[in-house]
Amino acid sequence: MSQEQTADSGPPAVMEETQAPWAARDGLRITGVRAIVTAPEGLPLVVVRVDTNDPGLYGYGCATFTQRFHAVVAAVEQHVGPMLTGRHPADIEDITRMVHLSSYWRGGPVLNSALSGVDQALWDIAGKRAGMPVYELLGGRVRAAADTYLHAAGATIEQTLAHAREILDSGYRHVRLQAGGPGLGTYGAPGTPGGYPDAPYPDGWDVQQYLRDTPKLFAAAREVLGETPNLMHDVHHRLTVKQAVALARALEPYRLFFLEDPIPLELYDRLPELRAAAPMPIAVGEQVASVADAARLVTGGGVDLLRLHISAIGGLTPARKLVALCELTGVGTAWHAPADVSPIGAACNVALDVSSPAFSIQEGHLWPDPVREVFPGTLDPRGGYLFPNEAPGWGIEVDEKAAAKYPAVTHLHERWSARVRRPDGGIEAP
Repeated sequence: MSQEQTADSGPPAVMEETQAPWAARDGLRITGVRAIVTAPEGLPLVVVRVDTNDPGLYGYGCATFTQRFHAVVAAVEQHVGPMLTGRHPADIEDITRMVHLSSYWRGGPVLNSALSGVDQALWDIAGKRAGMPVYELLGGRVRAAADTYLHAAGATIEQTLAHAREILDSGYRHVRLQAGGPGLGTYGAPGTPGGYPDAPYPDGWDVQQYLRDTPKLFAAAREVLGETPNLMHDVHHRLTVKQAVALARALEPYRLFFLEDPIPLELYDRLPELRAAAPMPIAVGEQVASVADAARLVTGGGVDLLRLHISAIGGLTPARKLVALCELTGVGTAWHAPADVSPIGAACNVALDVSSPAFSIQEGHLWPDPVREVFPGTLDPRGGYLFPNEAPGWGIEVDEKAAAKYPAVTHLHERWSARVRRPDGGIEAP
């Protein structure tokens, strides 16, 4: 180290270098990376397109972080994309590791979503080059399709169960139940406006009301729907550990397939305590934005079903490593896949589902026609199962002219989140 350069001055300047430190076997190169934003169902979806110098060879990946989509687009186009120009698209492992380490302060949902878009697009290209669907690149099938569940919701218990009956009658075997209540209602179900008229915040959410009403929902469900359907419930991070244990024990007679996200992310160090006390499987992870944190959930005994938003951890490459960890430790997978996962992200989920013995259940979503217009090849459930496409890569295209017809709306979700408050006005987790 020279006298002019001290330990605190940072690394020396280096020449810009996009090539790998080894010779590629052919002249194929990445020529461009860009983000496509569209909201055909009202929620912003971010997809990354990676182009190559081989005409017609390109890939798509899901980079959706609905609540901060502008930040993801900037990360893709201003920071991540330029690093890929000139690289060989086959070097997926090296590229994703390079991008992950390049920001120094690494991780988080914005950078990981940008990385996910690139990563999944490179897997799409790999499948197209090989002439194989991505699941074959992961080792092939261990099952024909992914069993899925849908969400049943209503303002009342009766409305929720009527919706659940429709879902079950259409061929599904698993259903998540969410019933509303006074004020804002519970997560995933409409409430009754002004439910707490004498409170400072009449449209609030009251935890004690929720703890009283939720067991009633499942008692009625078993009476109306019978013993056969597999039932789930999403708390959506709103309880303390003690409250979550009380709810889990109150729900024991109704044999839930899983109880989802009972406590906030900030309390995950106490998940082993909760899991030990709960009589049903605990499914968590959709707010995790770190592969290391997800791995600690698995190895630390805090989870029965790992339920990640795959874009938030960086894409298929890190997810398949967590799948292997789940296989070795007896933990199941139940990937996050509501309307704010693009059809390409859903295809990534299903590729992992059908290629791993760790698979437990897949969250499903019924895509409306505008989504199918933008994303030709979107997976179509049959009899409650999702089958992967057999076309090379993901088998899904993006119609950019159609995508432009559905511009994204900024702050839509953030404003909804700010309304989740107790009757006294105190803010709650959304």
